[in-house]
Amino acid sequence: MNKSELIQAIADEAELSKRAASEFVDAFVSVVTQAMKDGKDVTLVGFGSFHTAQSAERKGRNPKTGEPLTIAARKTPKFRAGKALKEAVNR
Repeated sequence: MNKSELIQAIADEAELSKRAASEFVDAFVSVVTQAMKDGKDVTLVGFGSFHTAQSAERKGRNPKTGEPLTIAARKTPKFRAGKALKEAVNR
């Protein structure tokens, strides 16, 4: 499902206009992104939680040349599915 299909599904499910559903999706993505940038977790009970994980600086190798290089430390966004979502998917 892509973004436009998600917007249409939300509009149908919540009986909203497509424009209102689009604004909702954009606002949701924006709020979750900003919260994660600020180092906060976003938890939707039963659905799951969005959080960040820190990866340490490490040594790597350029696959093209074989030259060693340093891969910088960084934050990575993660999603952990909640119990209700896992159960719904496995029914």
